Amino acid sequence: MDQSKIINQNSKTQNIEIKLLLEAMFQQYGYDFRNYAQASIERRVLHRLNLSDCQNISEMTHRVLYDRSFFETLVHDFSISVTQMFRDPPLYRVIRTELIPVLKTYSFIRIWIPGCATGEEVYSMAILLQEEGLYERTKIYATDMNQTILNKAKEGLYPVESIKSYTENYMKAGGKQDFSDYYTARYEFALMHPDLKKNIIFSAHNLVCDEVFQEMHLVSCRNVFIYFNRDLQNRALRLFHESLVPGGFLCLGTKENLKFSEYEKHFDTIAQQERIYQKKREF
Repeated sequence: MDQSKIINQNSKTQNIEIKLLLEAMFQQYGYDFRNYAQASIERRVLHRLNLSDCQNISEMTHRVLYDRSFFETLVHDFSISVTQMFRDPPLYRVIRTELIPVLKTYSFIRIWIPGCATGEEVYSMAILLQEEGLYERTKIYATDMNQTILNKAKEGLYPVESIKSYTENYMKAGGKQDFSDYYTARYEFALMHPDLKKNIIFSAHNLVCDEVFQEMHLVSCRNVFIYFNRDLQNRALRLFHESLVPGGFLCLGTKENLKFSEYEKHFDTIAQQERIYQKKREF
Protein backbone atom coordinates (compact mmCIF):
# COMPACT_ATOMS: atom_id res chain seq x y z
CA MET A 1 0.00 0.00 0.00
CA ASP A 2 1.29 3.46 -0.90
CA GLN A 3 1.58 5.27 2.42
CA SER A 4 2.80 8.52 0.84
CA LYS A 5 -0.71 9.89 0.58
CA ILE A 6 -1.61 9.42 4.22
CA ILE A 7 1.57 9.95 6.20
CA ASN A 8 2.11 13.36 7.71
CA GLN A 9 -1.61 13.98 7.76
CA ASN A 10 -2.82 15.39 11.02
CA SER A 11 -5.57 13.11 12.34
CA LYS A 12 -7.80 16.09 13.13
CA THR A 13 -7.39 17.40 9.59
CA GLN A 14 -8.08 13.95 8.20
CA ASN A 15 -11.30 13.69 10.22
CA ILE A 16 -12.43 17.06 8.88
CA GLU A 17 -11.68 15.99 5.31
CA ILE A 18 -13.65 12.77 5.74
CA LYS A 19 -16.62 14.67 7.17
CA LEU A 20 -16.54 17.02 4.19
CA LEU A 21 -16.38 14.05 1.81
CA LEU A 22 -19.41 12.42 3.42
CA GLU A 23 -21.28 15.74 3.40
CA ALA A 24 -20.54 16.13 -0.31
CA MET A 25 -21.90 12.65 -1.03
CA PHE A 26 -25.06 13.46 0.89
CA GLN A 27 -25.66 16.92 -0.59
CA GLN A 28 -24.91 15.89 -4.16
CA TYR A 29 -26.46 12.42 -4.32
CA GLY A 30 -28.60 11.95 -1.21
CA TYR A 31 -26.57 9.03 0.17
CA ASP A 32 -25.98 9.57 3.87
CA PHE A 33 -22.96 7.87 5.44
CA ARG A 34 -22.43 10.57 8.05
CA ASN A 35 -23.57 8.36 10.93
CA TYR A 36 -21.64 5.27 9.94
CA ALA A 37 -18.95 4.10 12.37
CA GLN A 38 -15.97 6.42 12.01
CA ALA A 39 -13.31 3.71 12.05
CA SER A 40 -15.00 1.71 9.30
CA ILE A 41 -15.51 4.74 7.04
CA GLU A 42 -11.95 5.95 7.61
CA ARG A 43 -10.53 2.55 6.71
CA ARG A 44 -12.51 2.39 3.47
CA VAL A 45 -11.82 6.00 2.47
CA LEU A 46 -8.06 5.51 2.91
CA HIS A 47 -8.23 2.24 0.99
CA ARG A 48 -9.89 3.98 -1.96
CA LEU A 49 -7.49 6.93 -1.70
CA ASN A 50 -4.52 4.62 -2.15
CA LEU A 51 -6.13 2.94 -5.16
CA SER A 52 -6.98 6.26 -6.81
CA ASP A 53 -4.89 8.94 -8.47
CA CYS A 54 -6.02 11.49 -5.89
CA GLN A 55 -3.32 12.92 -3.66
CA ASN A 56 -5.53 13.51 -0.64
CA ILE A 57 -9.09 13.19 0.63
CA SER A 58 -9.94 16.74 -0.41
CA GLU A 59 -9.20 15.79 -4.02
CA MET A 60 -11.50 12.81 -3.60
CA THR A 61 -14.27 15.16 -2.45
CA HIS A 62 -13.84 17.31 -5.55
CA ARG A 63 -13.92 14.24 -7.76
CA VAL A 64 -17.06 12.90 -6.05
CA LEU A 65 -18.88 16.15 -6.83
CA TYR A 66 -18.09 16.02 -10.55
CA ASP A 67 -17.63 12.32 -11.32
CA ARG A 68 -20.62 10.12 -10.58
CA SER A 69 -18.77 6.94 -11.46
CA PHE A 70 -16.21 7.70 -8.75
CA PHE A 71 -19.04 8.36 -6.30
CA GLU A 72 -20.59 4.98 -7.18
CA THR A 73 -17.23 3.32 -6.57
CA LEU A 74 -17.15 4.84 -3.09
CA VAL A 75 -20.71 3.68 -2.39
CA HIS A 76 -19.64 0.19 -3.37
CA ASP A 77 -16.65 0.44 -1.01
CA PHE A 78 -18.88 1.56 1.85
CA SER A 79 -21.55 -1.08 1.33
CA ILE A 80 -19.41 -4.19 0.85
CA SER A 81 -20.34 -6.88 3.35
CA VAL A 82 -18.84 -10.29 3.92
CA THR A 83 -21.55 -12.92 3.70
CA GLN A 84 -22.18 -16.54 2.78
CA MET A 85 -25.06 -18.97 2.67
CA PHE A 86 -26.17 -20.30 6.06
CA ARG A 87 -23.55 -18.20 7.79
CA ASP A 88 -23.54 -18.93 11.53
CA PRO A 89 -25.35 -22.30 11.28
CA PRO A 90 -26.53 -22.29 14.95
CA LEU A 91 -28.75 -19.31 14.10
CA TYR A 92 -30.62 -21.34 11.49
CA ARG A 93 -30.97 -24.26 13.88
CA VAL A 94 -32.67 -21.96 16.40
CA ILE A 95 -34.91 -20.56 13.67
CA ARG A 96 -35.97 -24.12 12.82
CA THR A 97 -36.64 -25.18 16.40
CA GLU A 98 -37.88 -21.98 18.07
CA LEU A 99 -39.19 -19.59 15.41
CA ILE A 100 -40.72 -21.91 12.81
CA PRO A 101 -43.37 -23.30 15.21
CA VAL A 102 -44.54 -19.73 15.88
CA LEU A 103 -44.43 -18.71 12.23
CA LYS A 104 -46.58 -21.73 11.35
CA THR A 105 -49.44 -20.17 13.32
CA TYR A 106 -49.76 -17.35 10.75
CA SER A 107 -51.82 -17.78 7.59
CA PHE A 108 -49.34 -15.61 5.67
CA ILE A 109 -45.76 -14.71 6.63
CA ARG A 110 -43.78 -11.59 5.78
CA ILE A 111 -40.01 -11.48 6.24
CA TRP A 112 -37.73 -8.48 5.75
CA ILE A 113 -33.99 -8.87 5.16
CA PRO A 114 -32.46 -5.37 5.08
CA GLY A 115 -28.86 -5.02 3.97
CA CYS A 116 -29.21 -8.24 2.00
CA ALA A 117 -26.02 -7.58 0.00
CA THR A 118 -25.51 -10.21 -2.72
CA GLY A 119 -28.40 -12.34 -1.45
CA GLU A 120 -26.83 -15.36 0.22
CA GLU A 121 -28.88 -14.90 3.39
CA VAL A 122 -32.05 -14.41 1.36
CA TYR A 123 -31.71 -17.73 -0.44
CA SER A 124 -30.70 -19.44 2.81
CA MET A 125 -33.96 -18.26 4.37
CA ALA A 126 -35.95 -19.36 1.30
CA ILE A 127 -34.42 -22.85 1.46
CA LEU A 128 -35.14 -23.19 5.18
CA LEU A 129 -38.74 -22.09 4.73
CA GLN A 130 -39.24 -24.47 1.83
CA GLU A 131 -37.95 -27.38 3.88
CA GLU A 132 -40.29 -26.44 6.72
CA GLY A 133 -43.30 -26.23 4.41
CA LEU A 134 -43.78 -22.47 4.80
CA TYR A 135 -42.35 -20.95 1.65
CA GLU A 136 -45.56 -21.06 -0.37
CA ARG A 137 -47.25 -18.72 2.12
CA THR A 138 -44.27 -16.43 2.67
CA LYS A 139 -43.16 -13.20 1.06
CA ILE A 140 -39.52 -12.22 1.58
CA TYR A 141 -38.57 -8.57 1.13
CA ALA A 142 -34.83 -8.37 0.39
CA THR A 143 -33.48 -4.83 0.44
CA ASP A 144 -30.19 -3.01 0.09
CA MET A 145 -29.15 0.57 -0.62
CA ASN A 146 -26.72 -0.49 -3.37
CA GLN A 147 -28.58 -1.22 -6.60
CA THR A 148 -25.58 -2.92 -8.22
CA ILE A 149 -25.27 -5.39 -5.35
CA LEU A 150 -29.05 -5.83 -5.32
CA ASN A 151 -28.98 -6.83 -9.00
CA LYS A 152 -26.41 -9.51 -8.17
CA ALA A 153 -28.64 -10.79 -5.39
CA LYS A 154 -31.59 -11.00 -7.76
CA GLU A 155 -29.48 -12.93 -10.26
CA GLY A 156 -28.57 -15.55 -7.63
CA LEU A 157 -25.31 -16.54 -9.32
CA TYR A 158 -22.38 -17.56 -7.08
CA PRO A 159 -18.86 -18.92 -7.67
CA VAL A 160 -18.70 -22.71 -7.68
CA GLU A 161 -15.69 -22.59 -5.33
CA SER A 162 -17.98 -21.15 -2.64
CA ILE A 163 -20.43 -24.05 -2.82
CA LYS A 164 -18.33 -26.39 -0.68
CA SER A 165 -18.40 -24.04 2.32
CA TYR A 166 -22.07 -23.25 1.67
CA THR A 167 -22.87 -26.96 1.70
CA GLU A 168 -21.01 -27.46 4.97
CA ASN A 169 -22.91 -24.56 6.54
CA TYR A 170 -26.19 -25.94 5.23
CA MET A 171 -25.60 -29.33 6.80
CA LYS A 172 -24.55 -27.79 10.13
CA ALA A 173 -27.70 -25.64 10.01
CA GLY A 174 -29.90 -28.75 9.95
CA GLY A 175 -30.39 -29.05 6.21
CA LYS A 176 -32.81 -31.83 5.30
CA GLN A 177 -31.92 -32.47 1.66
CA ASP A 178 -28.93 -32.45 -0.65
CA PHE A 179 -27.78 -28.85 -1.05
CA SER A 180 -27.18 -29.49 -4.76
CA ASP A 181 -30.98 -29.71 -5.15
CA TYR A 182 -31.13 -25.93 -4.84
CA TYR A 183 -28.77 -24.84 -7.59
CA THR A 184 -27.62 -25.65 -11.11
CA ALA A 185 -23.89 -25.62 -11.81
CA ARG A 186 -22.93 -23.68 -14.92
CA TYR A 187 -19.22 -23.66 -15.71
CA GLU A 188 -17.59 -21.71 -12.86
CA PHE A 189 -20.86 -20.58 -11.28
CA ALA A 190 -23.86 -22.00 -9.45
CA LEU A 191 -27.28 -20.55 -10.25
CA MET A 192 -29.95 -20.75 -7.57
CA HIS A 193 -33.15 -22.44 -8.76
CA PRO A 194 -35.97 -20.15 -9.97
CA ASP A 195 -38.42 -21.71 -7.49
CA LEU A 196 -36.45 -20.09 -4.67
CA LYS A 197 -36.93 -16.65 -6.22
CA LYS A 198 -40.66 -16.63 -6.86
CA ASN A 199 -41.65 -15.27 -3.43
CA ILE A 200 -38.75 -12.84 -3.04
CA ILE A 201 -39.12 -9.12 -3.74
CA PHE A 202 -35.78 -7.36 -4.22
CA SER A 203 -36.04 -3.64 -3.57
CA ALA A 204 -33.81 -0.63 -2.92
CA HIS A 205 -34.06 0.60 0.67
CA ASN A 206 -31.73 2.69 2.79
CA LEU A 207 -31.86 2.26 6.57
CA VAL A 208 -30.45 5.76 6.98
CA CYS A 209 -33.31 7.65 5.36
CA ASP A 210 -36.14 5.33 4.25
CA GLU A 211 -39.10 4.22 6.34
CA VAL A 212 -40.68 1.02 7.61
CA PHE A 213 -42.05 -2.12 6.02
CA GLN A 214 -45.40 -2.94 7.62
CA GLU A 215 -46.63 -6.14 9.30
CA MET A 216 -43.39 -8.12 9.27
CA HIS A 217 -43.20 -11.38 11.21
CA LEU A 218 -39.42 -11.65 11.03
CA VAL A 219 -36.70 -9.08 10.39
CA SER A 220 -33.18 -10.41 9.85
CA CYS A 221 -30.58 -7.64 9.74
CA ARG A 222 -27.25 -9.28 10.41
CA ASN A 223 -23.78 -7.73 10.44
CA VAL A 224 -25.02 -4.30 9.41
CA PHE A 225 -25.15 -2.58 12.82
CA ILE A 226 -21.40 -2.87 13.26
CA TYR A 227 -21.00 -0.17 10.61
CA PHE A 228 -23.43 2.27 12.31
CA ASN A 229 -22.86 4.70 15.15
CA ARG A 230 -25.23 4.67 18.13
CA ASP A 231 -27.71 7.20 16.68
CA LEU A 232 -28.05 5.30 13.43
CA GLN A 233 -28.39 2.00 15.27
CA ASN A 234 -31.32 3.42 17.22
CA ARG A 235 -32.90 4.72 14.03
CA ALA A 236 -32.67 1.29 12.43
CA LEU A 237 -34.07 -0.35 15.56
CA ARG A 238 -37.03 2.02 15.43
CA LEU A 239 -37.70 0.87 11.85
CA PHE A 240 -37.52 -2.77 12.87
CA HIS A 241 -39.71 -2.27 15.93
CA GLU A 242 -42.35 -0.40 13.97
CA SER A 243 -42.20 -2.90 11.11
CA LEU A 244 -42.69 -6.00 13.27
CA VAL A 245 -46.05 -7.32 14.37
CA PRO A 246 -46.38 -7.89 18.16
CA GLY A 247 -44.55 -11.14 18.83
CA GLY A 248 -42.46 -10.75 15.66
CA PHE A 249 -38.80 -11.77 15.65
CA LEU A 250 -35.59 -9.80 15.11
CA CYS A 251 -32.27 -11.45 14.19
CA LEU A 252 -28.99 -9.54 14.50
CA GLY A 253 -25.37 -10.51 13.83
CA THR A 254 -23.27 -12.36 16.38
CA LYS A 255 -21.32 -9.18 17.22
CA GLU A 256 -24.46 -7.07 17.57
CA ASN A 257 -27.05 -6.80 20.32
CA LEU A 258 -29.77 -4.59 21.82
CA LYS A 259 -27.92 -3.76 25.03
CA PHE A 260 -27.95 -0.06 25.92
CA SER A 261 -30.13 0.77 22.89
CA GLU A 262 -33.32 2.82 23.14
CA TYR A 263 -35.32 -0.25 22.12
CA GLU A 264 -33.86 -2.91 24.41
CA LYS A 265 -36.90 -2.76 26.68
CA HIS A 266 -39.27 -3.46 23.79
CA PHE A 267 -37.84 -6.91 23.04
CA ASP A 268 -37.45 -10.21 24.85
CA THR A 269 -34.36 -12.32 24.26
CA ILE A 270 -35.08 -15.66 22.58
CA ALA A 271 -31.49 -16.80 22.01
CA GLN A 272 -28.73 -14.60 23.42
CA GLN A 273 -25.80 -16.30 21.71
CA GLU A 274 -27.53 -16.28 18.31
CA ARG A 275 -28.87 -12.72 18.85
CA ILE A 276 -32.54 -13.52 18.29
CA TYR A 277 -35.16 -11.28 19.91
CA GLN A 278 -38.95 -11.09 20.00
CA LYS A 279 -41.00 -7.91 20.01
CA LYS A 280 -43.02 -7.65 23.21
CA ARG A 281 -46.80 -7.65 23.05
CA GLU A 282 -47.33 -4.27 24.71
CA PHE A 283 -50.82 -3.24 25.71
